[in-house]
Amino acid sequence: MKVVIVGAVAGGVSAATRLSRLGPEHEIVVFERGSDVSYANCGLAYHVGGVIADRRDLLLQTPQSLRARFGLDVRVRTEVVAIDRQAQTVRVRDLDNAAEYDEPWDRLVLSPGAAPFAPDLPGIERAHTLRTVADADRLTALLTEQRPASAVVVGGGFIGLETAEKLHRRGLQVSVVELDNQVLAPIDPELAAVVHAELRRNGVRLVLGAGLTAVLPDAVELDDGQLLPADVVVLAVGVRPETGLARQAGLALGRRGGIAVDESMRTTDPRIYALGDAVEKTDRLDHGTIPVSLANTANRQGRLVADAIAGRPVKLTGRIGTAIVRVFDLTVAVTGWNEKRLRTAGRPCQPVHTHPTSHAGYYPGAVPMALKLLFDPQTGSILGAQGVGGEGVDKRVDVLATALYAGLSADDLADLELAYAPQYGSAKDPVNMLGYIAENIRTGTTRTVQWHEVADRVAAGVHLLDVRTAAEHAAGHIRGSLNVPVDELRERLDELPDGELIVYCQLGVRGHTAATLLIGTGRDAANLDGGYRTWSTATADC
Repeated sequence: MKVVIVGAVAGGVSAATRLSRLGPEHEIVVFERGSDVSYANCGLAYHVGGVIADRRDLLLQTPQSLRARFGLDVRVRTEVVAIDRQAQTVRVRDLDNAAEYDEPWDRLVLSPGAAPFAPDLPGIERAHTLRTVADADRLTALLTEQRPASAVVVGGGFIGLETAEKLHRRGLQVSVVELDNQVLAPIDPELAAVVHAELRRNGVRLVLGAGLTAVLPDAVELDDGQLLPADVVVLAVGVRPETGLARQAGLALGRRGGIAVDESMRTTDPRIYALGDAVEKTDRLDHGTIPVSLANTANRQGRLVADAIAGRPVKLTGRIGTAIVRVFDLTVAVTGWNEKRLRTAGRPCQPVHTHPTSHAGYYPGAVPMALKLLFDPQTGSILGAQGVGGEGVDKRVDVLATALYAGLSADDLADLELAYAPQYGSAKDPVNMLGYIAENIRTGTTRTVQWHEVADRVAAGVHLLDVRTAAEHAAGHIRGSLNVPVDELRERLDELPDGELIVYCQLGVRGHTAATLLIGTGRDAANLDGGYRTWSTATADC
């Protein structure tokens, strides 16, 4: 069988090498219009920033190495420009000499990826994107040869913030422009506020709620009239699936504009498969479609395509969108849906905020983090999670992503047996603590109020009770709150005002103790979820 694969890099090469291992008798041809067949595009920003000094470290395979090990016929600088489904051929153009020819196939695999989106604006041709090794080469050459002083990164997503940090590392004055009112859209605003503070602390200018209108010779113009100095402009405003070949061939597209595929990665032509950033993915939570442009998904799909062509039964399960990025000294990770999306969809959700440390507090070097869990208050189903902080965020969100994928309930988190030693975690791991809190809420042991609900509740006549120490209260508190430290609460119950109380401490732990005490005495009390830290961080950024 002759298999032609259009596009290499992650998914295409994974399909080709897997198929070669399953069936050495197959003739496999891979067409790649770029100069590099397999490279770590997730490392491009780190090469530009000098963290990965040697460009060759990004190159994972070459046409020669793939031929030697797997017997693959890999042709770079070669673009497939058309598909003839009836003749079962592709029209191929050699980009070095413009010669064209037809290549036959028995099975065709489309792995064209996605292209960076570039708005049609004056001067946009001066802007750079960072998607390929060639993009990184151009940007690195500019930084080395012209030694620019200022840069504007348009887009505050994962790639935009990685690029901004690396340009800052090279000594440029960096501004990040984001059309939304926060960076990193997959996380909720109270956690994004922590990222905003980190960017500003490191000298990155953050311009939110503004759009790009023009790229000038040495600046950019925004829709609010601002001019920002910009010797370098980098666009990181998202990608669009490369579907031109599929459309031309009459293959169906999905609701989000990607190539429609079934569970075995077949298109609407059963002889043609598609994978990677160009295809629609199924959302595990609602079985709709989800935009996931991640290397692990592309690699997984490549393996499944090879298995399907080899005649093995395959089924791609739904995606949950787990992702991570480092922003200076912060790690930011997310899985599943965020609260904004759940509320918009009308799905009931219960948030839980905690502020644990990376490992046992008595062991040196513990650093703080903020975790947010979202679950269905009726069923306990985990719907999403987010984490922002230092060391340890990654493994907690990975555990929560695994729990979400496996269908565990929020209560089940309390029973997980996670590796513990003082230098790695706590006897009650932060993930376990999320389970304990979820269990308390679902059993009615405690009731919580969210940071964004406080103002309206106070306006409706609810009283605020700060149960931290007098010193903590004096250092900062929610306006109008009464301060009665939790250790004095039993003796001072008669000082509390009548009516409903919202109790808060710094992180939520003492508040929980105080709220349950008050409920035990017959009072109507709720704990401020995440405590003063969540409230103050979120409201300071508003």
